[in-house]
Amino acid sequence: MSKAYLVLDDGAIFEGESWACHGETFGEAVFSTGMTGYQETLTDPSYHKQIVIMTAPHIGNTGFNAEDMESTKIWVSGFVARNPSPRTSNWRSDQSLESALIDAGIVGIQGVDTRAITRHLRDRGSMRVGIFSGEERPREEMVLKVREMPSMAGAFLASDVSTPVKYVVPTPVDVEKKFTVAAIDLGIKSATPRHMSERGMEVHVFPLSATKEEIESISPDGIFLSNGPGDPSTMDEMVTLVREFLSESIPLFGICFGHQILGRALGFTTYKLPFGHRGINQPVKNLRDGTVEITAHNHGFAVNAPVDANFTTVFGAGFVSHICLNDGVVEGLELLERPAFSVQYHPESAAGPHDAAYLFDHFAELMTRKVAVHNA
Repeated sequence: MSKAYLVLDDGAIFEGESWACHGETFGEAVFSTGMTGYQETLTDPSYHKQIVIMTAPHIGNTGFNAEDMESTKIWVSGFVARNPSPRTSNWRSDQSLESALIDAGIVGIQGVDTRAITRHLRDRGSMRVGIFSGEERPREEMVLKVREMPSMAGAFLASDVSTPVKYVVPTPVDVEKKFTVAAIDLGIKSATPRHMSERGMEVHVFPLSATKEEIESISPDGIFLSNGPGDPSTMDEMVTLVREFLSESIPLFGICFGHQILGRALGFTTYKLPFGHRGINQPVKNLRDGTVEITAHNHGFAVNAPVDANFTTVFGAGFVSHICLNDGVVEGLELLERPAFSVQYHPESAAGPHDAAYLFDHFAELMTRKVAVHNA
């Protein structure tokens, strides 16, 4: 195996061995603390333009399969593991993790201390990073190349990952259709419309470029804003669209990137977290009843909203519904006078627990009330 280097923009260099494809790649350095779920991470469009460091040392044990894809491809810019499994041991596996990375053209590095890298990022914050393998390069040259790369702050990436054309996820054959949902694809995971369809929602997934008229042409009972990559401060057109839907009191549910966009639509600012929340087993407190949910996260930005009292917006009063117990970051918003709410995490649960699945039911409840009022 040839040498490989993980180079951070603060000048830190970690030497390891080449893994998957040789070459060089760049992105934002982020770490994921999950011991499993690496396939869902790799195929989550929210990781576009990011190099993921897996904190757990053993990655790849269960291989890679066609069923657990969260999108049509691997989106990460690079992948970092300490001890990738040389052997796949799972009856569902179609191929090894490394072969899947090679097929996707992903440059990786192994043999580095991923926990040391994680501590470095935890103390200094996420930063630009490069992986270099193959031809040897001077260290100064590698650092300068990394520093030439754009930052995630100010990045507009949703158009890179959104579907080019609308498609429909119907309800299963044994489930009665109750609602029509317009889901705006900012980087949606395949598990999300599946969870909604199981609750009687026929989900029409629209591209980022869809107009209000195109979305209204299906007479949606609700609007869903998906997860996605990039800086929410770049999403002015989407914020304007969301405000128009809020004015019409159409039930609206946003997650992750969609949560940040709803926050901006309500008049709040967003800011970049030092190193973000990524991976599973993230504790979130539901401020409605005091319960704690164990959730799956992937976000580097957050909404700046007051957690100690109700707030007032042009759409009426609202409140912060959830906070992260690790650092107090706002994890949920809800309006009191309009049928709109959001969370910063992933209720579709892959990879993660099922504590947040009730949020889809809450969305269904809001649409049930809307339909009942319409039919009255």
